[in-house]
Amino acid sequence: MDPLHLRSAGISVLLAFDSGEAEMVHWGADLGETLPDLGILRSPVPHSALDLPVVAGLLPQASSGWLGRPGLRGHRTNATGTEAAVPGFAFSPAFRVTSAESTLDGRGARILQADAEAGLTAETRLTLHEGGLLEISHEVTNSRDEPYHLGELAVVVPVPGETEELLDLTGRWCRENHPQRHRIQQGTWVRSGRHGRTGHDSSLLLAAGTRGFSNRAGRVWAIHFAWSGNHEQYLDSLADGRRMLGAAELLGPGEVVLAPGQSYRTPTLYAAFSDRGLDGVTDKFHRWFRARPQHVGTTSGRVRPVVLNTWEAVYFDHRLEPLVELAETAAELGVERFVLDDGWFRGRRDDHAGLGDWYVDETMWPEGLTPLIDAVTELGMEFGLWVEPEMVNLDSDVARAHPDWISGPSPASHKDGGRLAHEWRHQQVIDLVNPDAWQYVYDRLDELLSKNRISYLKWDQNRDLAEQGHGGRPSVHEQTLAAYRLFDSLKAAHPDVEIESCSSGGGRVDLGILQRTDRVWASDCNDALERQTIQRWTEAVLPPELVGAHIGPTHSHTTGRVHDISFRAITALFGHFGMEWDIRQATPAERKTLRRAIALYKAHRALIHSGAAVHADLPERNLSLHGVVAYDGGEGLFAAVALGSLAAEMPGRVGIPGLDPDREYRVEVVLPTPEDGDFAGTFIQTAPPPWVAEGATASGRFLADVGLPLPVLRPEHALLLHAKALG
Repeated sequence: MDPLHLRSAGISVLLAFDSGEAEMVHWGADLGETLPDLGILRSPVPHSALDLPVVAGLLPQASSGWLGRPGLRGHRTNATGTEAAVPGFAFSPAFRVTSAESTLDGRGARILQADAEAGLTAETRLTLHEGGLLEISHEVTNSRDEPYHLGELAVVVPVPGETEELLDLTGRWCRENHPQRHRIQQGTWVRSGRHGRTGHDSSLLLAAGTRGFSNRAGRVWAIHFAWSGNHEQYLDSLADGRRMLGAAELLGPGEVVLAPGQSYRTPTLYAAFSDRGLDGVTDKFHRWFRARPQHVGTTSGRVRPVVLNTWEAVYFDHRLEPLVELAETAAELGVERFVLDDGWFRGRRDDHAGLGDWYVDETMWPEGLTPLIDAVTELGMEFGLWVEPEMVNLDSDVARAHPDWISGPSPASHKDGGRLAHEWRHQQVIDLVNPDAWQYVYDRLDELLSKNRISYLKWDQNRDLAEQGHGGRPSVHEQTLAAYRLFDSLKAAHPDVEIESCSSGGGRVDLGILQRTDRVWASDCNDALERQTIQRWTEAVLPPELVGAHIGPTHSHTTGRVHDISFRAITALFGHFGMEWDIRQATPAERKTLRRAIALYKAHRALIHSGAAVHADLPERNLSLHGVVAYDGGEGLFAAVALGSLAAEMPGRVGIPGLDPDREYRVEVVLPTPEDGDFAGTFIQTAPPPWVAEGATASGRFLADVGLPLPVLRPEHALLLHAKALG
């Protein structure tokens, strides 16, 4: 069988079948049109080893001598549920290719493998997208009469021995997506997520690279697993020198049992290779997102509106008059979307009660939400609403009426003495696997959207699913799919309603949920210093138009830090910009800067939400320079940020990356300016470099290789620069 060669955007994926099974022998830089006989790639046979070369297949298997983590784990029982006298070798299949075809004009492949004795078939689909992002998934089917108990079906890609360092992300509530890296050694590095959701500590990106790879340099191979439930991601580094990046859904015992003829498809693995550092990986993900037909962004003709969210402004204090005042202030500043957060439904005075009773509270809103919605829309803004459909308080009408709708470890409802999972934020999980519970939630949201002018839902999910069960069995898999069906069904019924994925901040950020939502809330932390790191690494995969980034209160509610308005505004600009504080209390100087920041966002959001993300490699760890550059090189917007005290007295000349080296640019400071009340407080210096006031003109090559002398920024302050090509 001839090999298949997928090529796109300077990337090659080479699939070989000469061993009898499917093997990815290359994923990385483009190999060109002409290939040699792939027999030259057969491995040697060392001493004290199998007597033939070991194949590292698309589904690595022990039957081929693979001693690392297998691609498929499972076993079979007979019709009575016992393991006695079960035919075949289902515990250790020996898949062999039955067909392999090229698709998508050479950018895709469909491969079928089977083991007749084991009674299993496997289909693999690969797509190398036009921007260079690789997409892979497997589907296994039970072709025998006995049930097949699936333990794991993993998706893997090979990485070469030149990879020396591994970078992944971790975190917690209010500190999501922080990087950690270490030297690759022999063994298996595993990141497990058992939260029942993606998880605050989940790695959005797992990247293996050459020594010292950085933002702009080095060769990097990276993966993302598009699944919102339990999962594992790993690097398998074997004693024979071979390495695999992989991921799989983490299944509970008996969670997936395939009846005769039934199939299981893995979540999708996305993989990106770059020979120009992490920014090259990011570019492949961003281009893929923006090419999707459902992508909401400037490039699709729908801009990302300026948002005001009411949470840190009023919390549960829902009264019409103050909320209308807040809306009037927002409209006067230039806000385009007003979002009413938690507290509008029956019995909801705090977070102890009401979840699940998705009816407008008649005591707070005797005329419903209509008076507020009318006030907001008459001011020229869209109206959005907070919901948390997958959760329930025990102190709610729905929980009292339907205790059997509450998910938990016991098949009996808590009303009948069954054991519930521990509460988290005073709430339990509503069992969406139960069709009646699912239908109730759908009907309530459908009616809410049908009877009110709501253009946006902030969809929250405020707890882990630690003991998620249905019918006495683990059910994270089914609960996740049921939640996906809920999103999909509501989207189909209300296609103009945008949905944000919020999960106590960034607890559910993945490409699975983003197939059915229009934005994520990266973190419940609006502290601008924390947000610098959270947004940088969230946007390593997600384009900024999908990442909610808000100006929080001067005094941060989650950290206690105090930041001036320009630092908070510059931080929020590089995302889907908004505010989450009581702007009625803003000083005149703060309002002036707010208006300027909102105007800058509106002027530059087409650039921010369509250009290439760039991050300078700087030796000073407390100094950051990042930005976005138009793909045609016409302009760029950059933030120079002092994350803390600098080691040197002056930051020195800093290169501005990403501009066209052969074009001339005019660079100007656009925030803060001397007209802003906080301008002087941004710096510690007797006099700034002259270009800060006068602007600078230089080529893209000069700006990148020589750079500009930055002013001496105070710690936790920033400068916004705009570069415009001349001619």
